[in-house]
Amino acid sequence: MKLLAGNSNRQLAQAIADHLDMPLTKSQVKRFADNEVFVVIEENVRGEDVFVIQSTSYPANDNLMELLICIDALVRASAKRITAVMPYFGYARQDRKTGGRTPISAKLVANMITRAGADRVLTMDLHAGQIQGFFDIPTDNLVATPVLAQDIKENYPRGNLMIVSPDVGGVVRARSLAERLNVDLAIVDKRRPKAGESEVMNIIGDVSGRQCILFDDIVDSGGTLVNAAKALIDAGATEVSAYISHGVLSGPAVKRVTDGPLKELVITDSIEQPHEVLTCAKIRSVPVAPLIGEAIRRIANEESVSKLFD
Repeated sequence: MKLLAGNSNRQLAQAIADHLDMPLTKSQVKRFADNEVFVVIEENVRGEDVFVIQSTSYPANDNLMELLICIDALVRASAKRITAVMPYFGYARQDRKTGGRTPISAKLVANMITRAGADRVLTMDLHAGQIQGFFDIPTDNLVATPVLAQDIKENYPRGNLMIVSPDVGGVVRARSLAERLNVDLAIVDKRRPKAGESEVMNIIGDVSGRQCILFDDIVDSGGTLVNAAKALIDAGATEVSAYISHGVLSGPAVKRVTDGPLKELVITDSIEQPHEVLTCAKIRSVPVAPLIGEAIRRIANEESVSKLFD
């Protein structure tokens, strides 16, 4: 087995390698002067089971091209099996036609990864579970819920706790966490006037006097989270925190979290964060290297991955 890391999240790749007690494969993933991606694998990978660790986070297009070119290099180097390990799968929010003449970019990206030569995909908390069906190769979609649930148990007393889905579409995800913690569930019902904006309409469930935790898969600009937190406080919640799998945190997100009513925002390290996020007092991350590393070990040993969902 070999581990090959792109440039999207070197820290996570190294943490996964440390968990598996094995080194990262020596390679160069660089740029030509015009920003073309250049990949050289500096070890023999012929007949090897290779795992390419690369999130397609910002800059999404550059990181996606790195992944595709790494896969192509491995195919041409005669690797036995290539698994694309994508802790964060970009373009997942474009999983259906939302209007006339719009793309289904998640399907396009799935096709590109498959055509590049990947034999398997390992990812975590896809925005929509059906994206697994966009691939014509085996796809494992890990869930960060057990990791985040353990952190909640360690930091929040469950006597007055309530899990809240920030929108109707995330109810299944939030209910899974609520059942795991054996606490109540509420839902924020919102209307989105246009892309990137959200307007909270009402809250389904009594949050008065409760300690609320918003739970979702992606936080991008932070507008939905902050609006939901304000609505929960207005409805009588004593405090509001948020647990999110993927901290995209683009644009004004950090300022919104800092200035807003959230007590804290907890994310995983699926996306490598800039200094602004790392130094924000209200944002912290929990590691997912043990989860992804164990999944890699199980795939390499032909063992069950579904047990990690328990």
